Amino acid sequence: MKKQALTRERRGQLDGGEAEAAHLAEILAVDFARLLASVAPSLPAAAISNMRKAANSGITLRMQGAATLLRAHALGDPVPWSAHASDTVRGWACYLIGSDPRLTLERKLDALRGLADDAHFGVREWAWLAVRPHIAAEPLRVLAHLQAWAHDASPNVRRFACEALRPRGVWAAHIALFKQEPHHAQNLLDALCCDEARYVQDSVGNWLNDAGKSQPDWVRALCGQWQQRHADDPANSYIRKRALRSL
Repeated sequence: MKKQALTRERRGQLDGGEAEAAHLAEILAVDFARLLASVAPSLPAAAISNMRKAANSGITLRMQGAATLLRAHALGDPVPWSAHASDTVRGWACYLIGSDPRLTLERKLDALRGLADDAHFGVREWAWLAVRPHIAAEPLRVLAHLQAWAHDASPNVRRFACEALRPRGVWAAHIALFKQEPHHAQNLLDALCCDEARYVQDSVGNWLNDAGKSQPDWVRALCGQWQQRHADDPANSYIRKRALRSL
C-alpha cells in the first residue's frame, strides 16, 4: 500500500523540530535547512543556504553536514541537542560526538551510550552510524570496549554492541576485517546468542548473515556449535535461522 503524503501540518511539525518522525519515510522527508533555521535561529543565512544546497545529498552526509555547521558557529555542544524533541536533532548530537576531535574513540562511544538507548529507533541508528568510519578503521579496539555492553540491562545498548560492528551495512562503511575474519567477534556473539530481546536477536542474526557472504563455513560451524549447546532455546533457534537464511 502506498504511503499517504505528508500533510502540510505534519511537515511543519517535522521541519519545525516539534515532533519525532514516525517512520523512515518521515525521517527522509525532513527539510534540514528549515529544521536548522527553526532550532538554531542564531545561525547566519549563509549556513542555512549551505544546508539547502546539500538537500540532494545522501542523508548521512546531511547529518554530518548539519553537525559541522553547528560546530562552526559555536553550537557544537551535543548536550542540549541530545534532549531535543526532534529525533533528527538528537541525531545531529550523535554526529557532533562522533566528529569531536577532542575525544578518544572510547570516550566517543561512552558519550553515545545514552543516545544508543534513545526511545526513538532513528536516533539509535544514528548513534552507531555517527562513529562507523572510526569503528571500521579500528574494529578490534571497538570490540574490546563494547564487549561489556553485551551484558547491559538495556536491550538497546546490547544491540548497539552488535550492530555497530556488523561486517556490512547499507548506509555504512564495511568492516573488512570482520568480513574475512569474523571469528574475532565470537565472544561478543556468544554473549548475545540467547538474548531474550527480538531487537537484539535480529541484529545478531544479521551480523552472521553478513559474515556468511564471505565466510559461510565459519557461520555454519558457529551455528552448529550453538545448536548443540542451545538446542532448546527459542531465541537461539531464531538467531540461527536468521543467520543461515542466505546460505
